[in-house]
Amino acid sequence: MNVFLQRLVGKVVHTGNLTVTGPDGTAHAFGDGSGDPVHIEIRTRHAEMAIALDPMLAFPEAYMDEEIEFRQGDVLAFLRIVYLNMGQSGVEATWTRALEGLRHVFRRLQQVNTHARSRRNVQRHYDLSGELYKLFLDEDMQYSCAYFERPDMTLDEAQLAKKRHIAAKLKVKPGQSVLDIGSGWGGLGLYLARSLNVDVMGVTLSTEQHGISTERAHREGLDAHVHFELRDYRDLSERFDRIVSVGMFEHVGLNHYRTFFDKCATLLKPDGVMLLHSIGRNGPPFATNAFIRKHIFPGGYIPALSEVLPAIEKAGLMVGDIEILRHHYADTLKHWRERFMANRDRARAIYDERFCRMWEFYLAGSEAAFRWQDLMVFQIQITRRNDTLPVTRGYMEKCEKALALHEMAHGQAQPAPTPEAKPKAPRRRRKV
Repeated sequence: MNVFLQRLVGKVVHTGNLTVTGPDGTAHAFGDGSGDPVHIEIRTRHAEMAIALDPMLAFPEAYMDEEIEFRQGDVLAFLRIVYLNMGQSGVEATWTRALEGLRHVFRRLQQVNTHARSRRNVQRHYDLSGELYKLFLDEDMQYSCAYFERPDMTLDEAQLAKKRHIAAKLKVKPGQSVLDIGSGWGGLGLYLARSLNVDVMGVTLSTEQHGISTERAHREGLDAHVHFELRDYRDLSERFDRIVSVGMFEHVGLNHYRTFFDKCATLLKPDGVMLLHSIGRNGPPFATNAFIRKHIFPGGYIPALSEVLPAIEKAGLMVGDIEILRHHYADTLKHWRERFMANRDRARAIYDERFCRMWEFYLAGSEAAFRWQDLMVFQIQITRRNDTLPVTRGYMEKCEKALALHEMAHGQAQPAPTPEAKPKAPRRRRKV
C-alpha cells in the first residue's frame, strides 16, 4: 500500500474497524477494532495514488471505475468511519485540507449560472430518464427532503407531511395565486391546487419534468388551476400572493443570491408570503463536495445561513420564521438508497454499471453528510411586511391538522406521475 496513503488513513482513522488491502495484496488495519468491520480493496496503483492526492474526488471516482471494491461493509459504513473520525483527527492540518480550502476560495468561479448554463446544469441531472427516478422516489415523485412527523412513517407518508408543512407556512387562502419556482414533477403545485383551491404556476428548466407535470395536471382535470412552464424564474414579470421554492435554491449559485431575492421581491405582492426550502450547512461556508459538483449537480452550491440572510435583507424582504430540519433528509435518503439498491438491476438496464456505482455513492454519501457532517435543510418564511402573518406559530399546526383531516376525508392517494399511455424507451447514458 502506498506509504503516503497509509499515513493519511492512519492519521484520520483512530476509532472503528477499517481494513484496506492495496494492489500488492497487503492488508493494513486502522482504528481500534470497534464497530462493524469495513474492508476495502484498492485494485490499482493509479487509484491508490489518486486517492492519496485528492481523496474527496478520487475515492468515489475509483469506486465508479471498479478500481475499488468492498469485501466487507459498503459505502455508507465506510463514510461513517471517516466522518466520525474527522472531527477527532488532525486531518485538517494536512495538505488535503488545503486543497479543499482552495476549492472554497474559487467556489464562485464554479457557479456562474447564466440562463444558458443553468439550463445545461439542470439537464445534466433532472433530464435523466424518468424511469430512473421512479425506481427510488415516492409515488408523487418528490425529490426533496421529506418531513418525518413520526419515525415509523413510510416515505410516501413523510412526503405528504412535507407538503402539508409547507402549505401551512404559506398560509394560503382559496383563490390566491401561487408561484412554484423549481416545480419538479408537479407534485407540490398539484397538491396546493387540489387541497387549497388556489391557482398555481410552476416553472422549471427540465423538459422531462415539464412534460410529466403538464400531463399530470391534465389527467387530474386541474388545467384551469395549475399550469407549468419551461421558464427561468428570472424571466417572470407576474405578481403572486404566494411564492414557494423547494429544492431549487441549491442550483442558484452564490453569485446569484441577490438576483434571486431581488426578483422574488418584485414577484411577491405587498401582503405576500414566500417559503424557501433548501439544503444548507450548520457550519461556516465551504465549497461543494468535489464529487457532487463534478458528477451530480454541476453549478450547485450548499450555503450557510450566513450567506443567505444578507441577500434577503438587501432585497428589502423580512424573515418571519426559520426552521432547521436536521435528520429528516438523512432518513429520506435512507429510503431512496434502499429503494435504489433494491432496483439496481433495473437501473443498470437503463444506464450502465458505472452510472449505478456513481448513483450509489451519491445517495450513500449524501445520507452520510446529513447524519455525520454539517448538512441540514432550512425552511425560511419570508414576507415584505412584518404584519402579514400572525405573531405566533399556532396557525401552522392548526392548518396542518385541517389539511390532514381533509386528506383523510377525501381519501387522497398519491397519483402516478408518469402517463402509462406514453411509455418512453430506456435511454443509454453517455459516459460520465
